[in-house]
Amino acid sequence: MYAKFFKRFLDVVLSLAALIVLSPVLLSVAILVRVKLGNPVIFCQKRPGKDEKIFKLYKFRSMTDERDEDGNLLPDDVRLTKFGRLLRSTSLDELPELWNILKGDMAIVGPRPLLVRYLPYYREEERHRHDVRPGLTGLAQVKGRNLLSWDERFQIDIYYSRHISFCTDVKIIFMTVKKVFCRQDITVGSQHKMRSLDIERKENARVN
Repeated sequence: MYAKFFKRFLDVVLSLAALIVLSPVLLSVAILVRVKLGNPVIFCQKRPGKDEKIFKLYKFRSMTDERDEDGNLLPDDVRLTKFGRLLRSTSLDELPELWNILKGDMAIVGPRPLLVRYLPYYREEERHRHDVRPGLTGLAQVKGRNLLSWDERFQIDIYYSRHISFCTDVKIIFMTVKKVFCRQDITVGSQHKMRSLDIERKENARVN
C-alpha cells in the first residue's frame, strides 16, 4: 500500500515543501554558480528512470567549460573548482533534483539514477533496480555510496526495490542527513576511484 500509493503522495508533499523552504538556499547557490562558474547554472543530463524511461536530471553545475587549444574540454579534475568541490561534498548540487521529484521523474528515496550509457551493461537481475523510481538518496548511498563496488551497489538497490517500506525510507532519510552534515562516504574529483560500469564490465568480459 505504501509503495503503490502513499510513497508518491509523500514525495510530492515533501519535495514541494522543500522547494519552498529551501528557495533562499536555491537562489543563493544559483547566484554563486552564475558568478563563479558561469552559465548555464543548471546542468541537465539524461538518465534512466522507472522502467528505464529516460528523463532529464537537473543539478547545479559544478565544473567550468575550460578547453584546450583544440577546443576540447579539459579533464574533469581541472574543471572542478574549489567551489565545485564544495557543492558536491555538501550535496548542494543535488538540490534541483527536488524538481525532478515533484514532476514524478524521481522519488526522495530510491536507487540513484545512473548514466544512460550503462544500460547495455546491466545483468538481467540488475535491471530490477529500475522497477521503482530513482531517488535523491537511497539505501546504497547510506551504506557506503561510491566506496561500494558496482556489484554491492546493485545488490542493495535490488533489495530496496523489493522491500520498500515507510520505516525504511524514514531511516534512509535520517541517515542521509547525518552523512551530509558529517560528510561521510563522500568522494569528490580525484578521490573518486570507482571505475565506470561500462569500462569495468568490458574489462571483465575480455578477461573471461
